[in-house]
Amino acid sequence: MRIAILNTGGTISCVGAPLAPMPAAEFAAACQRLLGPWLAMRHAGLQLDFPVDLRFPGSASGTLDSTNLQPTDWLRMARWVLAHYTEYDAFVVLHGTDSMAHSGAALSFLLNGFAADGQLSAALSRPVLLTGSQLPLFAQSAAGLTLNAQGDALANLDGALRACQRGVCEVAVYFQRALWRGNRVLKTDAQAFAAFAAPNDLPLIEDGLECRVHGERFLPPPASPARSLESPAARAAQLALLDALQARLAAHPVWTLLAQPADGQANPLAQAIHAAVAAGARGLLLLGYGAGNFPSGDASEPARGAVYQALAQARQQGVQLVGGTQTPHGGVNGQIYAAGAWLAQLGALNPGDMTPVAAQVKLSVLLALAELHGWSAAQVAMLFQRALLGEMRDATLLDSRRGGVLRPGEALLSQDGGASVSLSLDEGLRLCAADGRLLWQAPGSAQASLLRLGLDGALSLLGRSGEILWATPPLGGAAAWLRLDGQCADGSLTLRLGDAGADIGRVLWSAADGQGALER
Repeated sequence: MRIAILNTGGTISCVGAPLAPMPAAEFAAACQRLLGPWLAMRHAGLQLDFPVDLRFPGSASGTLDSTNLQPTDWLRMARWVLAHYTEYDAFVVLHGTDSMAHSGAALSFLLNGFAADGQLSAALSRPVLLTGSQLPLFAQSAAGLTLNAQGDALANLDGALRACQRGVCEVAVYFQRALWRGNRVLKTDAQAFAAFAAPNDLPLIEDGLECRVHGERFLPPPASPARSLESPAARAAQLALLDALQARLAAHPVWTLLAQPADGQANPLAQAIHAAVAAGARGLLLLGYGAGNFPSGDASEPARGAVYQALAQARQQGVQLVGGTQTPHGGVNGQIYAAGAWLAQLGALNPGDMTPVAAQVKLSVLLALAELHGWSAAQVAMLFQRALLGEMRDATLLDSRRGGVLRPGEALLSQDGGASVSLSLDEGLRLCAADGRLLWQAPGSAQASLLRLGLDGALSLLGRSGEILWATPPLGGAAAWLRLDGQCADGSLTLRLGDAGADIGRVLWSAADGQGALER
C-alpha cells in the first residue's frame, strides 16, 4: 500500500519560538531521517512518500499555519489529490488544528461530485485523512532537530496511517485515537490532546487496547464503477469542476452571525447584517439560541423588528439565509417556538444537526455550483437540507448499502417534518401527514415486522414468520434507496424508490397525483 503524506503546515510541522511551519522539503527530510526506521518497522509493507510539490503561494516556506488557509487553498489540496489519485492508495494530510474542521468539510464536498438531485456523480473511493497535533513533531536542541517524544504528533500520524488500512474511503480526521468524519468535527479544546470531537456523530474508528472499527458508520462505496473516482472520466470531470470553481468559490462567501441580546432600531445585529450584505456576502449563517431561536428585534411582532427587516432586505437582494444554533449538541427545530419560526417564513434553511463549520462551507460550495450549473434557489435549498456525504442526519432516506431496513416504531421523515413513513405491527407501512391524514398504505401490510430494501431495489414487507406480505419489482441495479422527498406544505411530497447507480426510479406515491407511476 502506497500512502502520500502531505504537509500543509500547522503545529505538527512547526519549530522555533514562536512556532512557525517548516518548509515541506525540510520536514520530509526530517521525517525520513528521524522516523524512517521506526515507521518502516511499525508499518511494514507500506510505502510512505512525502511529496513536496503542494505549495501555497504567498508563503515563504510553501506551507501555511491553518489560520491562514483560504477557500482557494481547499481547491489546491483537492486538486493535488485528484491529480495524483491513482499513484497512491491513501492520502494523509498534515494540517493545522485551527481550521482543520473547515478543510475536512470542504474536501468532502470538493472530492465528491453530485448532481442537482443530490446523487453522487463522482464518489471518493480512497481514504483522505487529515491529522495534526497540539505539540510539534520535532523539537530544536543543541544537537539539532530531535523527536518531541512528549507530544501527540507521532501518535496521531501513526494512528492515521493505521486508519488508512481499515477500509474507510472518505474524508476523515484522525485525532487522539479516534477517526471522525471530516465534515462532522469541531475543534473543542485548545489545550488537551483530545482536541476534536463530533458533537452530533460517533467515531468511525476508536483505538484502544483493541481497535474498534465501526464499518456500519462508513459512507457507502460508489454506486457504480462509472461514478467512482477510479474512473478516469469521473476524475477528469471532477478536476474540471475544481478549475471552474476556482473563480467562483471565493465569490460566494457565507458570513456567520451570532445571536446576542440587543435593543432598539440601532440594533447591532441588524447593522452587522447590512454590513455583511454590503461586503458581498451571498449567504448568512445565523447562529441562534437553543433549537434555533433568533431575536427579530421586536418580541411582539417580528416583522417590525430591525433584524427581521434587515434579513428581509437581504433576501430581496438574493442572499440565502440559514437558521442555525450556537448550541453544539442537538440540531435545529425552528418550529418549536415562535421566536424561531419567523426565520423559516423569510426562507431561512434548516441545517439540521450540521456543525456551523459544515453548514457554512456546504452553502458556499452549493452557491458556487449553482452559478456554474444554473441551479435554482429551490434546488440549492433541497441540496443544503439533504445529507449528501454524511454531514447531517438524514431521516428522509433508507439506503440498501447501509442496512436498508425499517422496523416497527421507526420512520422516515420529510424534510419539513410535515409527513412520515412509518411501520407498525398493527397498521403496516403507512405514509401519513403530520396532522394524522393517511396519504398511502402498502396493500396487505398489516402484521408486517420488517421493511427490507434490497440492493436490486426490490422493496419487501416481511411478516413475523419471514413471509413476504408485499413487494415491488426490482429496479435491477446494484444499490438502491427509498426517500421521502419534498414537502407537505407546497404539494411536492413524493415517496420514491431509486437506483443509486443510474437515473431510474419508481414513484410509490406523489402528492401531484396521489398514486404511483414509473419515471426516469
